[in-house]
Amino acid sequence: MAILVHRYDAPDRFVAGTVGQPGERTFFLQAREGNRITSVACEKQQVSVLAEHLDRVLDEVIRRSSGTVVPPPVASSHDTEPLDAPITEEFRVGTMTIAWDPSIDRVVIELFSNVDVDEDDDAEDPPGGPAVVAGTDEPDEIEADEVFVIKITAAYARDFVARAQALVSAGRPPCPFCLQPLDPEGHICPRANGYRRALFT
Repeated sequence: MAILVHRYDAPDRFVAGTVGQPGERTFFLQAREGNRITSVACEKQQVSVLAEHLDRVLDEVIRRSSGTVVPPPVASSHDTEPLDAPITEEFRVGTMTIAWDPSIDRVVIELFSNVDVDEDDDAEDPPGGPAVVAGTDEPDEIEADEVFVIKITAAYARDFVARAQALVSAGRPPCPFCLQPLDPEGHICPRANGYRRALFT
């Protein structure tokens, strides 16, 4: 069966974003080129892993490069706007691949749809789905119904990383005692064991 490809060779925008309140957020990766918008759902961990590996690939390009200009990491993203509407989920991300294409000096990100796998295979993958990181080599054959292909410059990739990292860290604040996320409606701390100590004596 032919795979459906959502391709963005020169997107006007590629960002990670969320819908919903902290603790109930749905994470999306979204690209826009002209009037065309593609959004795919993913896990928070996948956004974090994608950002981490993008930085690694760019750092490796700097190490191996003979003239390619790769900017250093940035502290904050220039793009702080919400996701573009309408947000229509095309599929849920399973495997991700990242590669550097020296012929166009761009990072190539491939996000494959999540497919049903055997339980034995699933046990080998980390939570949130596997992330395959490639340098310039082609990844092994991946089974999927759809793939989302985005090609972005090194500078845009650094900006994506900054936004993704801020997005991941902007979730629910941790409890100062047990470090578990605090829910908006309240939190039962296992370290308190039903007893709240006075802050001041």
